[in-house]
Amino acid sequence: MTVIHEINTLVWLGELSERHGRRVTLGDVPGEVWDEVARPGVDTVWLMGVWERSPAGLSIALRDDRLLASFRDALPDLTPADIAGSPYCVRNYVVDASLGGPEGLAAARAELAARGLRLILDYVPNHVAPDHPWLTERPDCLVSGTPDDLARAPEAFLDAGGRVYARGRDPFFPPWPDVVQLNAFNDDLRAAAVDTLAAIGDQADGVRCDMAMLLMNDVFAKTWGDRAGPAPVEDFWPYVIPRVRARHPGLLFVAEAYWDLEWALQQQGFDHCYDKRLYDRLVHEDATSVRAHLGADLAYQRRLVRFLENHDEPRAAATLSAGRARAAAVAVATLPGATLWHEGQFEGRRVRLPVFLSRRPQEPDDESLHDFYGRLVTTVVPVREGDWQLLTCTGWTDNDTHHNLLAWSWTTGQERYLVVINYSGLPAQGRVPLPWTDLHGQSCELTELLTENAYRREGDELVDPGFFVALDAWHWHLLSLRR
Repeated sequence: MTVIHEINTLVWLGELSERHGRRVTLGDVPGEVWDEVARPGVDTVWLMGVWERSPAGLSIALRDDRLLASFRDALPDLTPADIAGSPYCVRNYVVDASLGGPEGLAAARAELAARGLRLILDYVPNHVAPDHPWLTERPDCLVSGTPDDLARAPEAFLDAGGRVYARGRDPFFPPWPDVVQLNAFNDDLRAAAVDTLAAIGDQADGVRCDMAMLLMNDVFAKTWGDRAGPAPVEDFWPYVIPRVRARHPGLLFVAEAYWDLEWALQQQGFDHCYDKRLYDRLVHEDATSVRAHLGADLAYQRRLVRFLENHDEPRAAATLSAGRARAAAVAVATLPGATLWHEGQFEGRRVRLPVFLSRRPQEPDDESLHDFYGRLVTTVVPVREGDWQLLTCTGWTDNDTHHNLLAWSWTTGQERYLVVINYSGLPAQGRVPLPWTDLHGQSCELTELLTENAYRREGDELVDPGFFVALDAWHWHLLSLRR
């Protein structure tokens, strides 16, 4: 199972530089720091934001009062030096010199590989910076406009070198002011995307594709209509991904995906897609909603990315109660599919930092939470190696709190694991019939993996009527079972 740790590269290197009293780049990160990154239970590191940021995009951002206000909200002592520009306004897919350049990235990748970790990097398929070389070298790769378009809707178009281009956008929000829209229907753009991704594949083991669904034929046609020209017979990703994999067969493709298009993107070649629907249910809804989501086909679930945080979402510590945040973390850590942990999540950071900034505010570590995550992420490694099954919880006519229980099992040969979570703010009781019928006639020991508390139960009872559960609000069992 893929377990990704997202690191804000620019901020991380800045903090390392301060800690070590010298400028630290990707090429000279101390070995003990790489040892910290290679924490047990993580096998993939996402170095977010390594590519050259756009000076033109930064200039636009500095004139945006709304953005500047969000910067000051996150970093009250903001200075101009703290604003680096957006890592998703890419001027060129070359590692920024301030981070150590391509040589620094190669050294970082080697350090990760020596510790058994893969490296993934960003790819932004929908748009480029207004000073990207393609605006002059390959203008047909972009969505064009006319002087009349610019006069009528200056917020949606821009002039660059005497040409009018559409600003990047998705269909549900106003255009992004600092980027230029690529044309997913253009043959030259598709060929250029293959080359760009292959070049990333020379430097990394995977790519996280930003807003991947925007390039799908149906979505792109609804967004741009006739401006993009006729839709090709073949969709964007089925064209691009096999051609990239011809050069890099093992390259991991991860899609940032929304609007319930995860299944479609999986079918178009992605290894994993964001599970935003689970995130929303864990944060805003109840156990019944989460359980319904987990009833989906297992092959589909195995290719989702479960998360409670990433750089686009609010911090879990600021959004959820302490109990709910931990219960949700247990769920995310023990479900099938990939897992994404966000830098600072383990320490209980509460400020979601805009990606434009190179510095974040000082926040005290939550030592208890840090200890919890350290044990959880390590402990679940063997748990998720087998076959997963969603379990049914039962109750009594005068006590229906079992509806607040979530339960599933993992089976690996003779290894059995059980997860039961009370995903509610009230105590819950119920029974969980276990799926292992060979427990009949056996005496069993169930051990809490995070606390080592142990329970003796008879196998006949565990199978029918089931393991008796009485959990306080937001509490859980994470158990191994041995006969």
